[in-house]
Amino acid sequence: MTSILVIIFAAILLCGLLYFENKENRKGILPTKTALSSLFLLVVLLQPHPIVRYYHFVLLGLIFCLVGDVLLALPQKKMFLFGLISFLLGHVFYILSFFYVARISQWTWMGSLIVIVISAWVYLWLKPHLGKMKIPVLLYVIVITIMVSGACSILGEPSLALSGRIMVFAGALSFYFSDIFVARDRFLKKEILNRLIGLPMYYTGQFLLAFSVGILWTL
Repeated sequence: MTSILVIIFAAILLCGLLYFENKENRKGILPTKTALSSLFLLVVLLQPHPIVRYYHFVLLGLIFCLVGDVLLALPQKKMFLFGLISFLLGHVFYILSFFYVARISQWTWMGSLIVIVISAWVYLWLKPHLGKMKIPVLLYVIVITIMVSGACSILGEPSLALSGRIMVFAGALSFYFSDIFVARDRFLKKEILNRLIGLPMYYTGQFLLAFSVGILWTL
């Protein structure tokens, strides 16, 4: 029941956030985004955690992502770099959580091959527009690519519950593709379409990863 209420409240806040984004209302964006991102942290804290170390890593990842959300909502341009660093650290903890519970397998290598091709294409697409951000963005692309590879490892890990594996994989992919729209908005074309697509994908990904803590267990 609590989870359902959280999801309903999150959906309401997401609609509010998209409204404020469309109006470019910074005074509305910051508190709404902070409240919405705090909910995925609440979700992970409320979940049972059959794999304790996985829970700890995901919790830390979500904390850094919450900080990143707040930083990106601030108007100062330098906050984008700090937000990028915070999200990068969040991905590092997701990587640790994924590879803690899953072995490197053919799923890892097959998934890595596909995501490396996509990531390379995205980076080359962005590169002419990055300016001084080339190196930070490249590092971020590398880390988020490894994160998705870790999710592929979990998807193919037979010792874990299937529902949890699917949830982790879907969450990681949603997060990954949402970042493409963040990059497009920041470096190529700033328009509401990026946020209308990217923000629902981002929050779907984060909530899936938060809920995965309660249903990912060893068979």
